[in-house]
Amino acid sequence: MKSTITKALVALAFTAAFSSCKKNGTEAVAENPGNYVLAVTPVASTGVADYLVTASNLDQGAVSIIGNGVEQDGTYRYYVTLGSKFFSMLYGQGNPGAVTVYDIKSGKLSKVNDFTAATVHAFAPVNNDILMVKVPRAYAAAGATLANWYIVSATTNQQTAEGTLDAVQPTGNGEIAHFSWIKQVGTKVFAPYFPIIGRTFETDHPDEAGIAVYSYPAMQYEKTIRDTRTSFIGRYFTDALEVVENGDAYAFSSSVAVKGGVLTSSKPSSITKIKTGTTEFDQTYLMNFEIASNGYVITNWLYVGQNKFVANIEAKATKGAYVVGKKLAVVDVVTKTVTPVTGFPDAANISSLTTTNYSPKDGRLGYVGVNLTDGTTWVYKIDASNNTATKGLKVEGGLITAIQHIK
Repeated sequence: MKSTITKALVALAFTAAFSSCKKNGTEAVAENPGNYVLAVTPVASTGVADYLVTASNLDQGAVSIIGNGVEQDGTYRYYVTLGSKFFSMLYGQGNPGAVTVYDIKSGKLSKVNDFTAATVHAFAPVNNDILMVKVPRAYAAAGATLANWYIVSATTNQQTAEGTLDAVQPTGNGEIAHFSWIKQVGTKVFAPYFPIIGRTFETDHPDEAGIAVYSYPAMQYEKTIRDTRTSFIGRYFTDALEVVENGDAYAFSSSVAVKGGVLTSSKPSSITKIKTGTTEFDQTYLMNFEIASNGYVITNWLYVGQNKFVANIEAKATKGAYVVGKKLAVVDVVTKTVTPVTGFPDAANISSLTTTNYSPKDGRLGYVGVNLTDGTTWVYKIDASNNTATKGLKVEGGLITAIQHIK
């Protein structure tokens, strides 16, 4: 696994990156104060920590980590925003990791607090807190197999509560419920999961979906919402459950259950629905994504509002448990339509896409980070009203790993 390099090596990396800019006839970009925050990983070396840079808008201009930005402590960071607070969390690879809390002052990040918390696998805003869950990948040698949960207050910027969950109880079949993500739905916490029998994430139950329902803040297990029309919801570290304006919740399945290294689900990639105020799948609603998209599966999505999503899609023939689609489409879950986005780079020209992206949820716009094979990095604006993509903010010196906005 990657490890953090010393300050001296980081300095050398930036010197090399700056020299490269000079050779290419470009200058380092000045600060760009604003309320948009981009996490950027330097490209000059491996094992380097992210830098956080601000931007005034995502539609145009440029930002750079060369001479700018706030260096993070350690590699493998993940980020979440709640109101005026930005949380930067270190994935400690099984060990506790640093959590740093920022707000924005005059368009620049200002550190509010930092503390140490457990490495977790799912996290999300709930009320005015950040709820985090650490899920086991193997059965306990003795006793119950437990998941650990933690609550961090966005008011006090500190951890305020913690506890454990029975990680096997939700499946009802003896397998571990490994949460793909967590989400506040009404007053409850919904936790979609993929069932596993060990660290290889294999399952003997590939053709069923489950969502564990918990009270909050006590995190008491209440029930499991089940469906056999799809495979499990989400993928590893992928948020596949979204609540729309009227309170309905939609969930997607990529249909990528695995056993013996082989994809085993017989169900199509699909989108299902839970009506507002209920804790059951709506049996009158099923969107067969493969049919609606003419042969694609959905691998990730960004909600842009008014029942529309910008979705990552991958051809069914090349789907996999960890394959993130490099093509984009606009998905309307009410009309059950999938429309390809035009103006977006060809998949062959994309080295990676950012999975933590931003939308004002105005029913129209979404912003996605794109790292191209030619070495350039951009934020692309996706307009769901006409299914088009437009090149926007340019990022110098590294690869985008997250795009967020702080109020």
